[in-house]
Amino acid sequence: MEADLSDFNIDAPRWDQCTFLGRVKHFFNITDPRTVLVPERELDWAKVMVEQSRMGTVPPGTQVEQLFYAKKLYDSAFHPDTGHKMNVIGRMSFQVPGGMIITGFMLQFYRTMPAVIFWQWVNQSFNALVNYTNRNAASPTSVRQMAVSYITATTTAVATAVGMNMLTKRAPPLVGRWVPFAAVAAANCVNIPMMRQQELIQGICVKDRNHNEIGHSRRAAAIGITQVVISRITMAAPGMILLPVLMERLEKLRFVQRVRVLHAPLQVLLSGCLRLLLEKSGVESNCRLEAD
Repeated sequence: MEADLSDFNIDAPRWDQCTFLGRVKHFFNITDPRTVLVPERELDWAKVMVEQSRMGTVPPGTQVEQLFYAKKLYDSAFHPDTGHKMNVIGRMSFQVPGGMIITGFMLQFYRTMPAVIFWQWVNQSFNALVNYTNRNAASPTSVRQMAVSYITATTTAVATAVGMNMLTKRAPPLVGRWVPFAAVAAANCVNIPMMRQQELIQGICVKDRNHNEIGHSRRAAAIGITQVVISRITMAAPGMILLPVLMERLEKLRFVQRVRVLHAPLQVLLSGCLRLLLEKSGVESNCRLEAD
């Protein structure tokens, strides 16, 4: 029996976006790292299915779950404003694998200046590519603005890391392991406001609960950008603060000392596991709160 898709709206949220849990499920769905491995032809199929659903011309026999899956792939790989396919590294679905690799290597190679400079540059380059890939097409950011933001954030991160490395040479080893987090936090404080400076200058559109535009507000932009900076630093904190403590203890074990070549892959693996555990515990905690 064929499903009735006459009233199906593929752009309607699958989960209630008025609740925190609904928004979490939505973003977990479109940032699923597994979508990075989906072949190009399947992504193209997803785009065709989404466009056909919008026009009400889906092929006979199409099931609702197929459309939900197509929309998941479409949202993960295509820009919401332009509809163009985004580069793989800049997609939000690449954030977990890409972020854990870079974080692991930043935390591993923190002792020498060349390594510190290189990995801070890699991290800021990755962030710049993500920002460019997911830019707001409705409020375009100029190439000059992005370049200035990238250079400033990279300089800030490198200067912070190098400066703190020099200051912590005589400090306990664990303090030196926390230097990458300080550099990342400092760069976020510079990069995000600079990338979104037009919002601070012109304000952002403010809407009521019925999505009716009621004006533009620079104060709302300032509050929103501040929250983004705090959230970025907060999300990086657990892995970049707890993982050095764990590695400090692990590296005292004899069998770990014998396999130094595996220290970097181990940090990458632990970084990924810690990210997934924190995300899972955050969702479960929210489920319990909403149930109560």
